[in-house]
Amino acid sequence: MVKCPSCGEENPGKFRLCGYCGTPLAGEAPPPVQPHEVRKTVTVVFCDLKGSTALAERLDPEVLHDVKDRYFKAMAAEIARHGGRVEKYIGDAVMAVFGLPRAHEDDALRAVRACIGMQEALAGVNESLARHGVTLANRTGVNTGTVVANIVPGADQQLATGDAVNVAARLEQAAPENQIYLGEATLRLVRDAVTVERVEPLELKGKSERVAAYRLIATSGVEGIARRVDTPLVGRDTELAALERAFGEAVERRSARLVTVIGDAGAGKSRLLVELIERVGSGVTIVRGRCLPYGDGITFWPLVTMLREAAAIRADDSPESARAKVLGLVGDREIADRLAAATGLSASIFPVLELQWAARRFLEILAAHGPVVAVVDDIHWAEPTLLEWLEHVLDASTGAPILLLATSRHDLLEEHPDWGERAGSERLVLPPLSDAASSQVIANLSGSAALPQETIDKVVRAAEGNPLFVEQ
Repeated sequence: MVKCPSCGEENPGKFRLCGYCGTPLAGEAPPPVQPHEVRKTVTVVFCDLKGSTALAERLDPEVLHDVKDRYFKAMAAEIARHGGRVEKYIGDAVMAVFGLPRAHEDDALRAVRACIGMQEALAGVNESLARHGVTLANRTGVNTGTVVANIVPGADQQLATGDAVNVAARLEQAAPENQIYLGEATLRLVRDAVTVERVEPLELKGKSERVAAYRLIATSGVEGIARRVDTPLVGRDTELAALERAFGEAVERRSARLVTVIGDAGAGKSRLLVELIERVGSGVTIVRGRCLPYGDGITFWPLVTMLREAAAIRADDSPESARAKVLGLVGDREIADRLAAATGLSASIFPVLELQWAARRFLEILAAHGPVVAVVDDIHWAEPTLLEWLEHVLDASTGAPILLLATSRHDLLEEHPDWGERAGSERLVLPPLSDAASSQVIANLSGSAALPQETIDKVVRAAEGNPLFVEQ
């Protein structure tokens, strides 16, 4: 018998409608969702709280619970903020995975930056626990590799297993207090964005040979691996000519131009812009910013890096000192106040249109001394407000030679199919390199070391016209 959810009367199991009130009766329960296994390359973070046994001996159980609760929430928040997920808690250790269920090209860098954020969060937790006379410490291991993940749709845990997980755990166990150890595979992916110190190869339980490890000292704003720029640009003559033409128009007409370079990851967008910047010569002010795919306060993040560069704001400058430098740069209190608000240097709140106005005036003030090239990378991650600002500069700027250069992946056109079609704006879509151009890239990289034609052909086929893949 099936009970009606409306009137409560019982009905025969074959009834689809209640025989008393006509309400549809619940059908059969949907079949259970079946998990499936996948192999993925991920970055694993193990972070273990040290000295918890000693804490348990001297703290009241309720206080101990509060201490641990604050700590674990702070760690989990940093992991989530950088796009990772907590896989599980093992005693006092947190295991997090970056790259499940969705992989990103910068998962390793996200993981490393999350670890730095976790150390900063730990300092904040310790400050809040000072009244208990408690100072927490942890240690962290980070490793990248292939795992087998048992994916359960809708579940919080993905159950990743594999040697990469084991090595991350062993690196954590070997790390000193409040230190972060990176595995060699992780370092290869983030090497240009971190400062590390090599430590003695570690004898890790379960490993037949010593394992290389590196102590993380700091991270920078640079992306993980810097591209080669010491070889000639190949196969982009048409696009380079278009950029030079746009720059010439901005200078000649003293007006803004916007060019968006669109291509797959590794297609050479940034390399193309580097070539243009080298050709425009001296007397040109270059400012550069990058859109971020995650994090807090990222709407105007490209403006943050542009302003810090132009005003020579250092990382250790106080907010007061930074605001003074901004005022000295722009020479106008109203503009400076709004720039400070947009870039997180003050807690003041202004309407978005006023922030966009101030950001445009910032570029115009720079352009009063000569042409400005403002580069905004990865606008496929940009917030709508940032895209509106670019178009605002294009439409409203007068008497100022400003070339706005944006880079993007094809995702941008899926969300904004009309992007780049307004007056003064254009988009350049980078096609794959021809086989001949890919072969020339190989020749430029190999120099005098002649490679067999069979090897060159193999690389060309595998790279499919992507210059980054040719380099790798």
